[in-house]
Amino acid sequence: MMFDPDQYQLLDFGAGRKLERFGTYVLDRYSPPAEAARRADAAGWKKAHARFERTQGDEGTWQPADALPSTWTITHGDLVFELQPTPFGHVGVFPEQAANWDWITKQVARASRPLRVLNLFAYTGGSTLAAAAAGAEVVHVDAAKNTVAWARRNAELSGLHEKPIRWIAEDAKKFAERELRRGNRYDAVILDPPSYGHGAKGETWKITRDLHPLLTICAALTEGRRAFMLLTCHSPGFEPPEVEAILADAVFGTCQAGATARPLTLTCTDGRQLPSGVVARWPR
Repeated sequence: MMFDPDQYQLLDFGAGRKLERFGTYVLDRYSPPAEAARRADAAGWKKAHARFERTQGDEGTWQPADALPSTWTITHGDLVFELQPTPFGHVGVFPEQAANWDWITKQVARASRPLRVLNLFAYTGGSTLAAAAAGAEVVHVDAAKNTVAWARRNAELSGLHEKPIRWIAEDAKKFAERELRRGNRYDAVILDPPSYGHGAKGETWKITRDLHPLLTICAALTEGRRAFMLLTCHSPGFEPPEVEAILADAVFGTCQAGATARPLTLTCTDGRQLPSGVVARWPR
């Protein structure tokens, strides 16, 4: 299930941008997957409350500067998300992940025992909230302290602040390595790694170099008790066959068994599909 249409809609996309409505606000944002597409409704773009323009690297500004409130909220089922305009064009939620939150809910609910879930690169906590609401104990890890604080606010808004969630602001790979040394184990791992990143203490992350070793650690953390794994990627060169193979090889020791991967997409109001990454799930 995606977001209810009164909470989120992809209104149009093309020429390297996407037009979306988050609650009552319509936003015009940069979108590389939309580069080759043609816009369907030229007039609709004039209705945007704010447009994000890159000025240096991934950073930029929202114009007009005062068009959006400092925060507002949208919901997905019982989950509540605080949104805010950031200098990177993000607003605090990636709508294509909603279907994964529903899948996580089903995996936790169908388990024959309470699950302990590790959520790495956890951002503002959509997957954390979905797992916790379904009854899992969750360890939420993200390198950015302000993002972890944002996720905690989402938990409070969703009425989940008393659920068993540990909030960790640390480099994902370093934390996973330490958990393995400590002998801590998990029933499930969720990962949404960036292409590049930096930890709180200067650690560097490069998905082409670091993803396979991290997945190998995750395999060891869940060995003998694995209930599910979820990996999403948004990096160029990581198509479904590559993502499926790397997860299968790192976790199951063979490229011929394990997870299944497929494109992540957002469906426009006119039915067109906007590519939004890849998701690999186990069990199939």
